[in-house]
Amino acid sequence: MDNFAIRLKELRRSYNYTQKELAYEIGASEHSIYAWENGQRLPNVSFLRKLCMVFRVSVDYIMGWDE
Repeated sequence: MDNFAIRLKELRRSYNYTQKELAYEIGASEHSIYAWENGQRLPNVSFLRKLCMVFRVSVDYIMGWDE
């Protein structure tokens, strides 16, 4: 599993979001959240930005480029 998938799942769980709740929060489908967390796809720039805003982290952090 890639760093993004791991970080996303950790962040979602630490904020006590279900995949469905996170999907609703950022305007994505539940299937997209599932695919991102399982390393099947990466979000586009718009969703990446929304994820960073929800979790209050940098792109570098959520992508696993920075600790």
